[in-house]
Amino acid sequence: MKIMLLEHPRSISRERLNDVANTPLSSCLLTGYIAAVLKAKGYEVEIVEGYLEGLSYDQIEERLEVLRPDILGVHMVYQWRKEQELFDFLEKVKKEGPAPYITAYGFYPTLALEEILSTSWAIDSVILGEPELTFGELAEALSCGIFPRDLPGLAVREGDSVRFLWRDPLDDLDLLPFPLRTEAMFRLPQVNIQGSRGCYGRCTFCYINPFYGPNSRWRGRSPENIVAEIDTIVSARDFRDFYFVDANFFGPGKRGQERARRLASLLKGRGIRFGIEARVNDIYDEVIGELVEAGLYQIFLGLESGSERSLKRMNKMTTVEQNERALSILRKYGLEPNLGFIMFEPDATLEDVRDNFNFLKRNGLLKDLAITANVLYHYQIILKGTPAYHKLYREGRLKISPSSSYEGKALFVDPRVAALAKLMQRLTNFLFLRMEGIWSGKVKEPPDAQGKYAKLNHLLVNVFEGALSTLEKGPGIGQEELDTLAEKKQKEIEKITRLLYRPVEV
Repeated sequence: MKIMLLEHPRSISRERLNDVANTPLSSCLLTGYIAAVLKAKGYEVEIVEGYLEGLSYDQIEERLEVLRPDILGVHMVYQWRKEQELFDFLEKVKKEGPAPYITAYGFYPTLALEEILSTSWAIDSVILGEPELTFGELAEALSCGIFPRDLPGLAVREGDSVRFLWRDPLDDLDLLPFPLRTEAMFRLPQVNIQGSRGCYGRCTFCYINPFYGPNSRWRGRSPENIVAEIDTIVSARDFRDFYFVDANFFGPGKRGQERARRLASLLKGRGIRFGIEARVNDIYDEVIGELVEAGLYQIFLGLESGSERSLKRMNKMTTVEQNERALSILRKYGLEPNLGFIMFEPDATLEDVRDNFNFLKRNGLLKDLAITANVLYHYQIILKGTPAYHKLYREGRLKISPSSSYEGKALFVDPRVAALAKLMQRLTNFLFLRMEGIWSGKVKEPPDAQGKYAKLNHLLVNVFEGALSTLEKGPGIGQEELDTLAEKKQKEIEKITRLLYRPVEV
């Protein structure tokens, strides 16, 4: 049996360059893990990197014609709208024959399975949550001419509805073979590696746990198993820069801290560097110190808010004090974190927004342009499957696109918060468009860039603070006034950024 796994081409909406990722980074290794499991079962597997290799659908179709797989598996990634070109492509190849059976997997199809199976006849099934074991059993059944309907982890059509059973997440992740990585993945700046799955948190905005199903829980690979994979990569490729794509690197409590220390002890002396993602309540001085000695140099920290009220509404199970303590510990070891921060959550008041702004200022988090542009804008994205989605839908406060119900747009309780969010969205999206050339690496950064960045940073902070103060004093900002202010500041941004792209005089 021959199987093709497709990472489909996708494009980022220019209007949403400043939005957070639509699928967690942990999803980037799903295809590699599936391929490893299938190869271990003796199947012929080909991974097609449509996105990383910049392939067109015509080029992918040529690859399909050559392999003519028995199964086409598609890691379906949602890009803020229904990817109609992808669905059209799947219908074409299904109709013309190169792919007789098509299954989809990933965060988007797991949480939007009814919509996908009801609107795309070309897709025969959707694999829910953790895909490796289900895909392997699906391949075994199809190789015997059986089209399974009651396979745990598989969703199929049944008349006008959908039939599915959840599969419990795998308890022992060490049982999985190391994921296969394509040449395209090795061209990335860091080698992605997964040390754990799931999360012990229950944040209302997060869809990590809904993805793994009703019995979702945090599970970690053993430090020895992780180091064995790292050693294999270093030996074969001499790559020494890694990034743990775990949504929650540490895991719960004392056991999680001890596991992290054990991993640090094994990594010391190997000459590698690595990044992680963590909750603030898992940041402990001694453990961070040991991880830094082992090569930790980058961390993404889920602060989310500087307002106690917002943290409680998000069910973050952390406090502002813990946020500040985590920042202090990380900075003690020379780590300046990348931030998860939600400035505008649907139930936020101006008081919450003011608390957020003051928190960012007093903790020195409004000094770097790229960070400032994110934290002064980010609103809570409402994705299907999350507690926030269900709550807002019940309350009638969720606007859903007719093309896809996967993402909803929340209606703010306070119209003044909505006005400020809209203003900052316009300005930061405009800035990201203007900076796209330099920040993507397509245009070389000029020698005097830092001075221009400082001016842009100052502009954003001043606009935010000025608009917030105006809203706190009065009934709001009218649409005409908002448009005038946005257009004025966009011209100032354009004037400064134009200098960044000016040819350097020799």
